[in-house]
Amino acid sequence: MPLLILVADDNLGTRVSVSDYLQIAGYSVIMAEDGQEALSLVEEYRPHLIVTDITMPRLDGYEFVRKVRYSPIFRLLPVIFLTERASTEERILGYQLGCDLYLPKPFEMHELGAMVRNLLERSQMIQSEWQLRPSSLPLEDQQLDNNQTLTLSSKPNSFHLTNREQEVLNLLTMGLSNAEIGNQLHLSPRTVEKYVSSLLRKTDTSNRAELVRFALEHHLVN
Repeated sequence: MPLLILVADDNLGTRVSVSDYLQIAGYSVIMAEDGQEALSLVEEYRPHLIVTDITMPRLDGYEFVRKVRYSPIFRLLPVIFLTERASTEERILGYQLGCDLYLPKPFEMHELGAMVRNLLERSQMIQSEWQLRPSSLPLEDQQLDNNQTLTLSSKPNSFHLTNREQEVLNLLTMGLSNAEIGNQLHLSPRTVEKYVSSLLRKTDTSNRAELVRFALEHHLVN
């Protein structure tokens, strides 16, 4: 069966043109005109990838993706933002919420097609590796030292996460923002960002989406 893509955009022209292009490329497509409808379709159809606008009625793209990421089964679902919001701050917010790629409007359909193809190939590869891996594979050599450092050994890499870094990572994989993580751990968003930066450095990942994938692949979270 063709891979299923959800296209969410309140602009009918964009919604239809993107959907038509993806269908011609061989994908199945479902469409939503706002974030609330998109969220319902994600839960009902479980698409393989989401292409969504940010500025939408009822539920904007940011809140839509945040709610999607809150569900464990959708933590690795690839997300592409299509938007006219092109500032650095806007892009950072999108990546913090869990989008994989950010494509400013207007855009070339061929570029979107390449993004979709690459994200789906990577996603399918990860899922295949998970299916081949024993579900009960244990963590090796777990121990808590006197410096309150959790040592997680995973061949061929070793990671040394402090208790606080582990707490931040656990909440991050649930799709929480810096502010939400800070509220739960009684930390400032700036302090949370420092922990996230440390986690990115220790896992050699470049953004939060990669960090979540890495954490799940290496059993750094439950």
